[in-house]
Amino acid sequence: MNGLKTALLLGLLSSIVIMGGKAVAGTNGVYMGLALAVAMNFFAYFFSEKMALASNNAQPLTAQTHPRLYAQIHPMVQRLCQRMGIPEPKLWIIPDPSPNAFATGRNPENSSVAFTQGLLELMNEAEVEGVLAHELAHIKHRDILMSSIAATAAAAITSIAHLGFFFGGRHGDDEEGGSPIGAMAMLFLGPIAAGLIQMAISRTREFAADRGAAEACGTPNGLISGLSKLETWSQRIPMDVNPAQSHMFIVKPFTGGGLANLFSTHPATKDRIAALQAVRP
Repeated sequence: MNGLKTALLLGLLSSIVIMGGKAVAGTNGVYMGLALAVAMNFFAYFFSEKMALASNNAQPLTAQTHPRLYAQIHPMVQRLCQRMGIPEPKLWIIPDPSPNAFATGRNPENSSVAFTQGLLELMNEAEVEGVLAHELAHIKHRDILMSSIAATAAAAITSIAHLGFFFGGRHGDDEEGGSPIGAMAMLFLGPIAAGLIQMAISRTREFAADRGAAEACGTPNGLISGLSKLETWSQRIPMDVNPAQSHMFIVKPFTGGGLANLFSTHPATKDRIAALQAVRP
């Protein structure tokens, strides 16, 4: 069901790119939107991992750099990767007291998992395993690629909207040109719709990764306990994160509830816990 929702939402984003491009500049606008999407997606696909790790000051977590910590975590990685049927990712540690973690990389063969120092100090072994399994599930499901595609499509829509502000509707009498009304609608509504869909995709993939983690661990209990701690402590000790990268982390502080959930990249933690409690691995 989560996979179907993601496919439908990605399809909707693609439709906005095409229809928005046509509204702004006719057939040429469609080509313009697709070209923008391909160019930005290419860049995100190959460079997002390095950018995410560098911007968060992530340091390699290896037997040489952190022998005690590596000896604790690496057996979990081996065990979970064997169960999930994926290669082992590179491990990283972020020198930040706020508890959090994220996965990045363009595919399972080129992937990384980063933990903050605060998470590893706060959580017990079962909770760390639950968080690790969640991030490995993102890698297995290729969610990093999906989120890059969604972000790229959203960026293309926003770019088309801004171009439409200057050029849209100038050839309204030409059937190949754009519509002034369509260009104005794209300018105001396109970026909002794209942002809402992008966030909905991210929330859907979080639920799927939670379920994948529970199945890999054989129980949802470790992740449930870990999410509860993350919800509490990440708000007490906020992490200074680039807003463009906040969707990557396992929890986003101050998610909020009600209408605010529409504008969040993460589901409410209480909803994630409720969904996990219904999982029977």
